[in-house]
Amino acid sequence: MSGGVDSSVTAALLQQQGYEVVGVTMQIWDPDVTVVDNDYVGCCSLTAVDDARRVADVLGIPYYVLNFRELFTEKVIQYFVDEYLQGRTPNPCIACNRFVKFEALLQKARQMGFDYIATGHYARLGYSEQYGRWTVRKALDERKDQTYVLYSFTQDQIAHTLMPLAEYTKEQVRQMAKEWGLPTHSKPESQEICFVHDNNYRNFLDERSQGGIQPGPFLDLQGKVIGQHKGVPFYTIGQRRGLGLATGERVYVVDINVENNTVTVGPEEAIWGTELLASDNNFILFEELTGPREVTAQVRYNSKPSPAVIEPLEKGMVKVTFKYPQRSITPGQAVVYYQDDYLVGGGTIEKAIKNYK
Repeated sequence: MSGGVDSSVTAALLQQQGYEVVGVTMQIWDPDVTVVDNDYVGCCSLTAVDDARRVADVLGIPYYVLNFRELFTEKVIQYFVDEYLQGRTPNPCIACNRFVKFEALLQKARQMGFDYIATGHYARLGYSEQYGRWTVRKALDERKDQTYVLYSFTQDQIAHTLMPLAEYTKEQVRQMAKEWGLPTHSKPESQEICFVHDNNYRNFLDERSQGGIQPGPFLDLQGKVIGQHKGVPFYTIGQRRGLGLATGERVYVVDINVENNTVTVGPEEAIWGTELLASDNNFILFEELTGPREVTAQVRYNSKPSPAVIEPLEKGMVKVTFKYPQRSITPGQAVVYYQDDYLVGGGTIEKAIKNYK
């Protein structure tokens, strides 16, 4: 229970369905932090714990706070910092789901004698006779669908996870929470990274880089120096705002080179591409990718899946070739594969093959 409306309604729905429900919040960050600048901090603050406990009281269910701070620091926060320092753009929610929520928390729950963990994610989980496997499908409310951050699921994890909100819209969830008297029914959603308390990730990286972030040259596509950047971790592929360059035309971040400490910029057409290489791939719909396969693929959380072909390479790498050019294919982000509304799997973008010379 994160202290939000989704996990609150998840607990209530399962209780109504006859499950024996226990509320749990993962303590993953500084317990002394509550609210910063009068803003809601997110799913790991004392405010969130208080809200989750109030919901548990209304439902009459036991409630516990479990300490996962050390694991979260190692697998999510340090990963977040390391990726940015390497000129990549991480996705901490995927790392949290993979290593903390659906691995460590599930393991802890089973040790405590529970059959399932349940979350407020919007995704449909179930067993498919057609595929002979546990599967993940898109939620009915595509505006809230969260399958993009769930591609690392294993068969065992899906079999022991419940996500009852998949059949509802967000509006229906809020209405149910209101009708049931849950105190989180009107609570706004948190958009920021939960462990970056002031929503300023540059300050966060500065504090943890131990002086490792250095300014360097902005380059144009011909390699000419056209300005100074503030440090490669502060930029991401496709970024236009905040560059501080007076070039007379709109320019975008096209490439980041940590070894040379350079950031290359260019016109918008230079940030489009049709091919990428992905590592650390996980597949849900089948055990292994043995040959080329037509899918739709999505390269960032807020983008749309687009027709593509995935094909296996050596050492678990996958080549993804899109039918249509994609904007801002970014190393470090996830590329996720779909077949209709089924989640096929996904991986981490290692390299974008750009279409400029």
